[in-house]
Amino acid sequence: MQRLFSSFPNAWPGTGLLLLRMVVGVPVVVDCCTALLAQPGSAGLWRLAVGLAGSSLLLVGFWTPVGGALQALGQGYLGFRSGGVDASHLITAVIGISLIMLGPGAWSVDARLYARKRIEVRGKQIRTLRSGSAFHP
Repeated sequence: MQRLFSSFPNAWPGTGLLLLRMVVGVPVVVDCCTALLAQPGSAGLWRLAVGLAGSSLLLVGFWTPVGGALQALGQGYLGFRSGGVDASHLITAVIGISLIMLGPGAWSVDARLYARKRIEVRGKQIRTLRSGSAFHP
């Protein structure tokens, strides 16, 4: 995961990525859960499972490229399935693709697990910092 993203942005860019993950993840989780409760034996169970898995991964920022790909596949399918084009699903698919390219940001599970660490030694104190975190002596 560390090789996919050069850094995990903090501050305003990290906040923007967090908001982007929330905006794309929450509605899909709600829609999938509502559909599963309404029709538990639905023929489109695989679509609901893909949507729920992808958006859940995006919400917490874990395996962001996988979550974004699942999100893009599920929403892209919904955008073109009835012969017409549904713009709302396609926008969600494009945001999923954008998150694959941009990464999850500093406030994610990926950043906690895979971010580079910087070790600073001052006197007898050793501090370990994650990349993207600010150090103020």
